[in-house]
Amino acid sequence: MTQVLARKWRPKSFAELVGQEHVVKALSNALTQQRLHHAYLFTGTRGVGKTTLARIIAKALNCETGVTAEPCGKCRACTDIDAGRYIDLIELDAASNTQVDNMRELLENAMYAPTSGRFKVYIIDEVHMLSRNAFNAMLKTLEEPPGHVKFILATTDPQRIPVTVLSRCLQFNLKQIPQPQIRGQLAKVLELEKIQFEDEALGLLARAAHGSMRDSLSLLDQAIAHGGGRVETAGVRAMLGSVEREYLRDILGALRDANGATLIGVADRMAERSLSFENALQDIGALLHRVALAQAIPAAIADDDPDRAHLIELASAFSAEEIQLLYQIALQGRQEIGYAPDEYAGFTMTLMRMLAFAPSAGGAVQPRAAAATTSPAPVAAPAVAAAAIAKKKTAIDGDWTAFVGGLPLAGMERMLAHNCELVSWQDGKLVLRVAHAQRHLNNRSYQERLQQALEQHIGAKIKLEINVGQGDGKTVAAMRDREQKEQMSEAAKAIDGDPFVRDLIENFDARVLPASIKPMQ
Repeated sequence: MTQVLARKWRPKSFAELVGQEHVVKALSNALTQQRLHHAYLFTGTRGVGKTTLARIIAKALNCETGVTAEPCGKCRACTDIDAGRYIDLIELDAASNTQVDNMRELLENAMYAPTSGRFKVYIIDEVHMLSRNAFNAMLKTLEEPPGHVKFILATTDPQRIPVTVLSRCLQFNLKQIPQPQIRGQLAKVLELEKIQFEDEALGLLARAAHGSMRDSLSLLDQAIAHGGGRVETAGVRAMLGSVEREYLRDILGALRDANGATLIGVADRMAERSLSFENALQDIGALLHRVALAQAIPAAIADDDPDRAHLIELASAFSAEEIQLLYQIALQGRQEIGYAPDEYAGFTMTLMRMLAFAPSAGGAVQPRAAAATTSPAPVAAPAVAAAAIAKKKTAIDGDWTAFVGGLPLAGMERMLAHNCELVSWQDGKLVLRVAHAQRHLNNRSYQERLQQALEQHIGAKIKLEINVGQGDGKTVAAMRDREQKEQMSEAAKAIDGDPFVRDLIENFDARVLPASIKPMQ
């Protein structure tokens, strides 16, 4: 039976490990200098090499040539560890063994000397799943470990590990593997497997893996099966539900031309082919990221990049602010698509949201609907007009947060206004203050947009001045943040005081995940 690629090409030495050079260097130096710690903690997302690295360390500690950063891979210890049958390497899946009894049994056996190796090595995967009592049982051994025992803990969620355990471990954070390195490794594997492939197909697989080498190899297995022994771009796109470049180009072209009919037409064509709209929003975000790069750093787009001409064209067709806004809308739309009536509705509403924010004649991004429906105000008698204007300045003096909360603002000028507080308003001059933490919003372009919106609302020219300084927290954003925190606090108190939840915690060793608590609307 053919072995799956993820297992067949699992790294067996530090040299074969891809994308974790910072960790490999530190561990290699420690092993070479014989500076060994009794407990290691590897953190990182799935498939980045945590347990693979743990097994390599087990070989490095027990290789018959001696403790080394370059285990021979040929002695009995190395081959048995690779085969998963080394008696002094104990692997525990904490997700399946959460209770304290399992941990106590494991720790009792740790007291005995190794059977054949130099060290007993305990690899505990997903260690954050252990119960509180199991952690307490482990803590005593971590405080006074036998000299022949090494613990290697792995987790995707280090925040759930008690600080008392973290403080006794040497911690390494494994990063997500960059797409170019995943792509290079996939090409290497396919060349050694003598399987034909297209470069673009590997790029799609590398992006779909989201930084996980294991996931990329699993996807590669699927692609080989899907393509009948070949890895081709069309087949990989169909397998992943990826969106062809032409659709993405048509969407951005329609946004550039403010053509809603074309946008919906593209969505309909995608629906006919049963393409994933969630993936489409991801691909739109990726394309907008590349357009932003082309705007800010043209040299970042290689001359031989097949999309270079199109990216440069889009970079000149949109302002930097528009690209940033469209990018944020794409991300938000992808997050919200699961709440939509269906994927098509969620996708098209996101496109309509993008279309609603179009460049005005002055270059500012404003809601298209507002621009289309605004009609000239009727001419009033001078005394009446002056009275109306005076009444609206009074509004600013009275309560800036209430005033700005009622303005029809959008985009970055809305963010700027909601993060400012009133300093003074006198003789047509409005002075605002933005805190140091939000000083990046104090952009001249955003100021001009906000001033334009204020003048349109008030009906008179004003002079706007925005300073950076220490704020008093009297902003719309700060007020909403406080309200959200209060709601979260009340929700947490309600959960904590719930009799059913208390019963689960006290009798079944359960725990409440803070991230799972959401206030009821």
